Amino acid sequence: MVSSRSLSSLLALLALSFFSLSASALPRPRTASTTAALKLAVRINSYGIKNIAAADRARLKVLQAGGSSSINATNTVTTYTADVGVGSPATYYTLLVDTGSSNTWIGSNKAYKQTATSRDTLHKFKVPYADGSSVSGEEYTDTVTLNSDLVVNSQSIGVASKASQMGSLDGILGLGPVDLTQGLVDDTSEVATVMDNLYAQKTISSEVLGVFFAPASSSDSSGELTFGSYDAAKITGRINYVPVTSVFPASTYWGIDQSIMYGSTPILDETAGIVDTGTTLILIASDAFNIYQSATGATLDKTTGLLQISSDQYEQLSSLYFTIGGITYELTPNGQIWPRSLNSAIGGSTNNIYLVVSDSGDSSGSGLDFTNGYCFLERFYSVYDTTNSQVGFATTEYTYATTN
Repeated sequence: MVSSRSLSSLLALLALSFFSLSASALPRPRTASTTAALKLAVRINSYGIKNIAAADRARLKVLQAGGSSSINATNTVTTYTADVGVGSPATYYTLLVDTGSSNTWIGSNKAYKQTATSRDTLHKFKVPYADGSSVSGEEYTDTVTLNSDLVVNSQSIGVASKASQMGSLDGILGLGPVDLTQGLVDDTSEVATVMDNLYAQKTISSEVLGVFFAPASSSDSSGELTFGSYDAAKITGRINYVPVTSVFPASTYWGIDQSIMYGSTPILDETAGIVDTGTTLILIASDAFNIYQSATGATLDKTTGLLQISSDQYEQLSSLYFTIGGITYELTPNGQIWPRSLNSAIGGSTNNIYLVVSDSGDSSGSGLDFTNGYCFLERFYSVYDTTNSQVGFATTEYTYATTN
């Protein structure tokens, strides 16, 4: 790999297993070259994770350095996966969905089964983790099936001969910008992504991805990717778009400009950051975090790395207001706390209340001053529009949910 474009440096943890709230790829009727949806499954670590805030910060460090940082599956509490077919007839692999990287690769657990559509490019790929481990192997092209409506011919995929830290998963479905593929494959400037090829092969009419996550604590905690547009049935109101930021390094990813207020108190002036399905928490610059901690009266829990508040403090908690492109999105007090039913998954105590806003580890002005991770995205629908270089958000039925 070139220019330190690496997978995430999230610290390796041993002996973690996952249980899956199963969902499958279900085709939906559509007209040619419009949209199609892919259902996701959510996996939740069943043995708990030490200090998820540190894990998210480690990923952010790689992103701030301009690298491609995929999820280390053993260091995330909640991950969304898709069963993706490779070959013809297809063998299905459980891949982790990641908007913070763009290469798709398989082979971490289930072996690659070659068919008549498989072609070895004779090029090697290697992506190191910052902790010294890596994924590496051979680059192939093959037929990739997301569902019966979403089939990609001659998609470039990595087939790992060496991979680590993926838990029970088979690889990554990369949904980030194509620039993040640069330098990952020998003698190749960049690799067309799955989204690129769906559009180029006229399977979808716009290079647009809609992402829906339901809260892990809700009765239906599955997710959905919509290729070619967004799912209007999943939103309330309208999609509001903002251009991808021009500030580096956030501009390399799905980066946006936003400001944040806690109640009526400004905590982060408008600045650049990213929207990332591979980050669990909401990370904000250290100076903003200090204001937030002071305003909430929270104390730092060393076991989880999260802020902790009492029941009385929770009753006094104000909403957070994210202003993006002139539109303000309210993250309610309930949206700011970790699902109490999942406290054991992060090594926390059953009755404690933990906040999901955490310290990025750097002061504002870094060019990547926040990460709106899963805990933000489970409350707001998000749209990633490569065609128009913009990101969109909308409220959902879960925006004001009280399930946590």
